[in-house]
Amino acid sequence: MNKVNYQKQLEDILRRLPEENSGWHDPQAVPVTGKKKLLIHSCCAPCSSYVLEYLRDFFDITVLYYNPNITDRQEYEKRTAEQKRLIEEMNREAPSFITMETGRYEPEVFFSAVKGLEQIPEGGERCFCCYEIRLRETARLAGEKGFDYFTTTLTISPLKNADKLNEIGEKLGAQYGVPFLPSDFKKKNGYKRSVELSEKYGLYRQDYCGCIFSKNERDRRNSEK
Repeated sequence: MNKVNYQKQLEDILRRLPEENSGWHDPQAVPVTGKKKLLIHSCCAPCSSYVLEYLRDFFDITVLYYNPNITDRQEYEKRTAEQKRLIEEMNREAPSFITMETGRYEPEVFFSAVKGLEQIPEGGERCFCCYEIRLRETARLAGEKGFDYFTTTLTISPLKNADKLNEIGEKLGAQYGVPFLPSDFKKKNGYKRSVELSEKYGLYRQDYCGCIFSKNERDRRNSEK
């Protein structure tokens, strides 16, 4: 079975966008720039940095910060603040239409979804449930608010399963009637660029994904050093 090249799929869509944008559209559905509207789920500011730099010339972007997997309230608020700061700084540097919506802080949704999967290792079925929680909310809002596409920054991480993320995104896109923008943002040095941008903006780079299980795994590794 051939592996799907999601980065190539994304590039093909981006090449077609100028032609799509030049045709007739419902003025209620297209922003004044003439660009398509994209709702991006962001897991954190560092991961979103390259994605926003890469896509902002193609879309009018709204970032959705919705991450109920982050168990600690203080950590959640710290990451939310960093996301807001990054967007403000990027908007000052270049003409863009990046806006932000902050989802509800509801870790109980995460714990309910992964009940019974607490002992599954990181990167397995529990993480896939977490992907779906966040992407489902993004797809729901994208459909409700008339976005042309939705996607997630999660594929930029070498630790996240891009195949599974795209599979879930495509499934939810079909359910909510909004195309999922395929991606494997780590490709073409995307992850490397995100590290460079994190240094440029002085972003807080957390060393665990956010849930209590990844935090415990981090603490275990640190104790073994």
